[in-house]
Amino acid sequence: MATYSTIQIQKALIALGYAIKADGDYGPATERAVTAFQKANGLVADGDAGRKTLAVLFSAKPSAPVAPSDVPPWVVLARSKIGLSERFHNKDLRAFLKSDGRTLGNPATLPWCGDFVQTCIALKVPHDVIPANPYYALNWKTFGRALKEPALGAVLVFKRPGGGHVGFYEGERKDAYYVLGGNQSNAIKRSWVAKNRCVAIRWPKSVPLPTGGRLISTAGGKLSENEA
Repeated sequence: MATYSTIQIQKALIALGYAIKADGDYGPATERAVTAFQKANGLVADGDAGRKTLAVLFSAKPSAPVAPSDVPPWVVLARSKIGLSERFHNKDLRAFLKSDGRTLGNPATLPWCGDFVQTCIALKVPHDVIPANPYYALNWKTFGRALKEPALGAVLVFKRPGGGHVGFYEGERKDAYYVLGGNQSNAIKRSWVAKNRCVAIRWPKSVPLPTGGRLISTAGGKLSENEA
């Protein structure tokens, strides 16, 4: 079994889209990225880069590499918060959700996917008009302008029993979109959400239309069934 340094592990995670630094310090940010990677690939999500995790990590290939300059700024911000949990990092999560000057409230007791998207957009696309009551996910159907097909960072709006869900497009497979969002298993992470649940694909009006198109992802994981 090959051995890998912390920097090698960090660089492998960065290549797969995790917004961390390759500084050789296996600190909280790296641990959160490892935990998110483990969850996305059906591994024990303990934040420990053990034998099984390393085997999957170093066999994984980014299916559609994207240059950092091509990653929308709101996605860069969203990726930097991957792993924050309403239960285990409540204080840090609440601080982020109110960093734009407004917030829904305690994410441990309220559905906060809309709050997460609103915070990322408000901080990085301040000239766009935020939907009225952005905390209700289905209200994002009117945000910005419609796209005919998704591109990295597009706002995807989904229906679900009793409400909706909203997050950012990171890729897709035949039956599902790979969504970076909040309140996905009670944390900020990437999850597979069925395409037949999608009701809108939106893009900020103040940002030029994307030149990139669909991204095919080989990430593992089961379909998300409920993001409440």
